[in-house]
Amino acid sequence: MGKERTHNIYVIELDKKVLKERKFLEANPGYKPEKACLYVGMTGLSPDERFRSHKEGHKANKYVKKYGLWLRRRMYRKYNPMTYDEAQRMEAWLARRLRAEGHAVWQN
Repeated sequence: MGKERTHNIYVIELDKKVLKERKFLEANPGYKPEKACLYVGMTGLSPDERFRSHKEGHKANKYVKKYGLWLRRRMYRKYNPMTYDEAQRMEAWLARRLRAEGHAVWQN
C-alpha cells in the first residue's frame, strides 16, 4: 500500500451486555468491571461512516452491530489519519493498550 494517509482507527463503546457472549468474555480475562467494553477497528472511511455501516450490517462486526453504542473519539482521534500499514499496527497496539488498562476489547 502507498504512503497516503487515507486510513483511520476508531474505538466503539459496547453495551456491557456483550459480556454475556462467551467468546468476548473469554478474550478478556483481565477485564475490570469499572472499565468499558470496546471494539477497536481500522477503516478507509471516516470513523462516523464506519460506525454507521457496522450498525446497518455492512461488513459489520457482530458485537458492534448488536451492542455498539457510540464512538469514543478521545481514545483515537489524535492518531488519525494514517497510512494503511500504520493503521494496521496502531489498531493492534491500541487494542492491547486498552486491554492492559482493564477494558474488555474486541479487535479483528
